[in-house]
Amino acid sequence: MPDSSSNPHAEYLRPQKLSEEAGVETALRPQSLSDFVGQHEFLERIQIAIEAARKREEPLQHVLLYGPPGLGKTTMARIIANELGVGFRQYQGSSLDRKDTLAAILTEVNHGDVIFIDEIHRLNPAVEECLYPAIEDFEFHIVIGDGPHGRSVKLELEKFTMVGATTRAGMITAPLRDRFPIVERLRFYTPEELAVIVRRTAGIMNIGIDEEGAVEIARRCRATPRIANRLVSRVRDYAEVRADGRITRQVAEQAFEMYGVDSAGLEPVDRLYLRTIIEKFKGGPVGQNSIAVAISEDEDTILDYIEPFLIQTGFIKRTAQGRVVTETGFRHMGFKPTGDPQGAQGEFI
Repeated sequence: MPDSSSNPHAEYLRPQKLSEEAGVETALRPQSLSDFVGQHEFLERIQIAIEAARKREEPLQHVLLYGPPGLGKTTMARIIANELGVGFRQYQGSSLDRKDTLAAILTEVNHGDVIFIDEIHRLNPAVEECLYPAIEDFEFHIVIGDGPHGRSVKLELEKFTMVGATTRAGMITAPLRDRFPIVERLRFYTPEELAVIVRRTAGIMNIGIDEEGAVEIARRCRATPRIANRLVSRVRDYAEVRADGRITRQVAEQAFEMYGVDSAGLEPVDRLYLRTIIEKFKGGPVGQNSIAVAISEDEDTILDYIEPFLIQTGFIKRTAQGRVVTETGFRHMGFKPTGDPQGAQGEFI
């Protein structure tokens, strides 16, 4: 492993081991902005916002994070709380389905705390409406009584920071989105960034790994840190059972061949998706619902997990008529496109 004089990520690659009670999953999460790899432009902007809030001795403005799963939205919400030195409370949007549940949460918040709502687009509409004055004016309005005898009561809340995260930015209503002064998109990671993450994960798990082994895992993890951590764990299992316990490029390649992860990081369901469009729908265009039925997957899985990476790598594209496999996608699957590249039947190479 490179020493600190030659590697700018040396401190990141030598993380402190957390206690056994904290667990490996907790240890794998960066705990500060300096630990976080990638997302450089976003990190610079959020660091400025945090430092400004500290100087003013005010809570950080509300933050909305969006992007595909596994890129670090939850981790970043925790880091924001750590950097501010405040409490952190985490909830799922779908679980906040009652106004009284939201009221109980908000009235217990301490000054400056970070409230994190994951998949915030799944909030109940009635609950979302109650959230507007809470995040804008730090007030919660409740109605006591029914009918003409009912009366509205305003509760003053402590000032807090709301951090919302979503994989479906387009499903967030405009009134809710407009109440977040800081809106940031997390992008996919580069192979170089992922190699740093892979080496750090291997260090935490006490796994022997060489540079080529780390690079091999990094280029097959769909540009996503969460998947990189998962693949490190799976390759470790293979290395311990079928090899000497150390991850090299050869060991990683053998493990990925057995697990069905190809050179581009596509898993069996990804290849089934591409092959189905090529063979059953002549390369597209075809609607998402038709694909979901053909491969027996739900539309949310296709939209949130399968398609983002295939679009990012240029294997498919979305058009007004539906999904289309690109020439790159045809060739990756072993087909040679013929005729109209937008959707002609390919010939198997």
